[in-house]
Amino acid sequence: MANQNPEQIARDNIDKALIACGWIIQGIKQVNLYANVGVAVKEYLTDVGPADYVLFVDGKPCGVIEAKREEEGHRMNVHEEQGEDYANAKLKHLKNEPLPFVYISTGEITRFTDFTDPKPRAREIFSFHRPETLREWLKKGKSLRKRLLDLPALPTEGLRDCQISAITQLETSFKQNRPRALIQMATGSGKTFTAITFIYRLLKYAKAKRVLFLVDTKNLGEQAEQEFMSFVPNDDNRKFTELYSVQRLKSSYIATDSQVCISTIQRLYSVLKGTELDEKAEEENPNESRWLSGQPKTIPPIEYDGKMPIEFFDFIVIDECHRSIYNLWKQVLEYYDAFEVGLTATPDKRTIGYFDQNLVSEYSHEMAVADGVNVGYDVFIIDTKVTQQGATLWKGEYIEHRERLSRKKRRELQDEDEHYSSQQLDKDIVNPNQIRTIIRSFKENLPHIFKDRFDKDGNFEVPKTLIFAKTDSHADDIIQLVREEFAEENRFCKKITYGSDKDRKDADDKVIEKGEDPKSTLAQFRNDYNPRIAVTVDMIATGTDVKPLECLLFMRDVKSRNYFEQMKGRGTRTIDLDSLRKVTPTAKHTKDHFVIVDAIGVTKSLKTDSRPLEKRPGVPLKDLLQAIAVGAREEDLFTSLANRLTRLDKQITEKEKKKFAEKADGKTVSQVVHELLNAFNPDVIEAIKDKIEIEMAGESPEEKHSAFIAQHSLMLNEAARVFTGELNEYIENVRKAHEQKIDLMNPDEVIKIGWDKDNKDKANELIKDFEAWMQQHKDELVALQIFYNQPYRRRELTYSMIKEVLEKLQNDKPALAPMSVWRAYEALEQCNGSAKNELTAIVSLLRKVSGIDETLTIFDKTVDKNFQDWVFRKQAGATKFNEEQMTWLRMIKDYVSSSFHIEKDDFDLDPFNRNGGLGKFYQLFKNDYELIINELNEVLAA
Repeated sequence: MANQNPEQIARDNIDKALIACGWIIQGIKQVNLYANVGVAVKEYLTDVGPADYVLFVDGKPCGVIEAKREEEGHRMNVHEEQGEDYANAKLKHLKNEPLPFVYISTGEITRFTDFTDPKPRAREIFSFHRPETLREWLKKGKSLRKRLLDLPALPTEGLRDCQISAITQLETSFKQNRPRALIQMATGSGKTFTAITFIYRLLKYAKAKRVLFLVDTKNLGEQAEQEFMSFVPNDDNRKFTELYSVQRLKSSYIATDSQVCISTIQRLYSVLKGTELDEKAEEENPNESRWLSGQPKTIPPIEYDGKMPIEFFDFIVIDECHRSIYNLWKQVLEYYDAFEVGLTATPDKRTIGYFDQNLVSEYSHEMAVADGVNVGYDVFIIDTKVTQQGATLWKGEYIEHRERLSRKKRRELQDEDEHYSSQQLDKDIVNPNQIRTIIRSFKENLPHIFKDRFDKDGNFEVPKTLIFAKTDSHADDIIQLVREEFAEENRFCKKITYGSDKDRKDADDKVIEKGEDPKSTLAQFRNDYNPRIAVTVDMIATGTDVKPLECLLFMRDVKSRNYFEQMKGRGTRTIDLDSLRKVTPTAKHTKDHFVIVDAIGVTKSLKTDSRPLEKRPGVPLKDLLQAIAVGAREEDLFTSLANRLTRLDKQITEKEKKKFAEKADGKTVSQVVHELLNAFNPDVIEAIKDKIEIEMAGESPEEKHSAFIAQHSLMLNEAARVFTGELNEYIENVRKAHEQKIDLMNPDEVIKIGWDKDNKDKANELIKDFEAWMQQHKDELVALQIFYNQPYRRRELTYSMIKEVLEKLQNDKPALAPMSVWRAYEALEQCNGSAKNELTAIVSLLRKVSGIDETLTIFDKTVDKNFQDWVFRKQAGATKFNEEQMTWLRMIKDYVSSSFHIEKDDFDLDPFNRNGGLGKFYQLFKNDYELIINELNEVLAA
């Protein structure tokens, strides 16, 4: 007969958990301490009373378990002293030292204290540790938390200041035994490199057993694996993967000898649930799924996995931790007894809360821009009438209809006036004129946005541009019109999107579009001249590095603040001039900014804290299918999917129904729906319970409940089994096969175009900062002393003096780079022309801020005007220059235009050395040659 005593129920649950973790349980009268590595002896007598459980490993006592009834779960800390008393007590018949490992458990909640830690502190754990683990801990002598105190000072060579700060503060957090820590580092500042650096130190100095690097997309996992493979620590000349074993999980198999595991959270969840995972479920982050990021009524619990015990990982590093570690997926983190470290560029309040407000590093995009780690951006607006207001399809007109996948067209009479909103654009309604108007305006304004991108023949070179589209269909339309409007070939503009490596098929399995490997296209976009423009729907939101990217065109709105920040982050990467010129030959200077072209209002629309909608009716079908694929088994999910499939069954043809059955193990749509609904049918569930009551008469209620859970799980899994990647893809294609209306009636027009007014505010701020920096250093740098205090000495200015100002500025304030300040004057329409290079730009800027010039003027024009005046004065007097002399004087003038100053040694350089060098110059001007050089240095920069 079942024992309903609460204490006994707790002990029964503790027994089950111990057995699952590899312990043998014995009563004091049946003791055989060598029956197993780990033996838990019940009611062992001590000098302070009987301990509920004493744990023996290899025959020696090492810990105790204090059992409490479930109702005591909220008072666990009250019982800690009692557990410690038993651990410090003398065991009957033994002369034992105090036992280091103490567990307090209700069978549902378990807290653990390791008294070998420097400051022993209880922590909640999912279950008990395996006896082999306790044996290993005892053998090492020092606990992990004590070994963390041995971490040596960080060698800083090759690390940025923000990386040094993040690692140092994180290691301080570890030493304080803080279980969770959050690192915020701007996109492009080296988060993954930082993580690998501290992981290396944890493995080497803290002797960590194993580290999990957790991601939420396959793409991020592959990139992390590449970074581990290329990482060379600054205190060893071998690569990380030569020193430690790194495994990226591609199945449920986890190598026990791996020291770093890289996995998606979806895959780890499926491993712990004992289900298989379709690789497609790893292609997009689960946070984008409205279903999986919602708050379901019940979450299928994770159970203990003997192959992967709770102590399997010592540390978990979570990349993009603001996204996919909540709700359903949170269980994965709660399962392991490990330190957690979050990495993100864009934490929200929820993220900071989850990591116990332990923000060990805060390095924002603004800080990264100020340090020159990232570049900032300007916003250019393109607003069109249809984008803002939508349009109307009029009754009586023949409207073109187009199948989404096959692109097959037909015409049908519109039977009523139909107004469509901007939200319906490119989904239900496509207006090619609206897309064309945006693309044409973009093309026409690019030379204004990037003024210096003309080659020697006057041809404009399109900077590397990424366009964000709404859907695959929208992306296809954009690509076609980009190629037309720019009058370019196929390779000029390409699509980069997840899953594009597979052939696209229609509902009849006919190939509509041959797949192209997205990695290959992405590599071309990054490293080759073409494509100049890439279009994406779901890729390059995060973790994809395209440094030469200089322009983002948004034709898709984004409501998530974090997602928008990550999309912007694609443009923030810095790149040196030589590398930029390999793909953009007309670039005149290092990338110091990027441009957002906003054609949808994305920079102005209201943003929220990246929480997708949670209402079931709005959940996309693909999210329901993905949830099933990764093992979600809640009732609302099954009924929602059943309702969608019932609706689909009424819409598809007999041929399509037959194709469905072929991919669903012979089951029809209605049979699949029936199984989904039956899985939570109260009558069916009651019948299972009745059967168990008969078959397990006399067993405890807990055992009957466990049997029911097992049988119900089998039923759920059988109903879900057909939803493989192949069937899910087919369902998606069939669903998408319905048509879009093509609006060819309503032309579009631009109603607003130009730089965003916020750019002017930023420009004013930048100019003020530049002026303040120059004022601050005017008595320190020789060139500034001359410009501000002694302008009559400008003839003494040399190239090295100007270079000194430039280098000091670049080191102190990278955000005040001369070309950035020049663009600020351009935004305010307060300059004439564009600077050739940073050196002459800073000379012109110094002339402006020191009051010599009223308007910022390119140095070439200043030099040209001063040269003409000087020659005129000379020719008006006794001096008359012949044509050969004038050729040399013009060469000097051109040289000063780009290098500011000329000295006798410069005549060894081009173009002078090709024409005879200083010797030839002396022949032409005789004893006046030094006077000529000094005069030109003085007057040309005047």
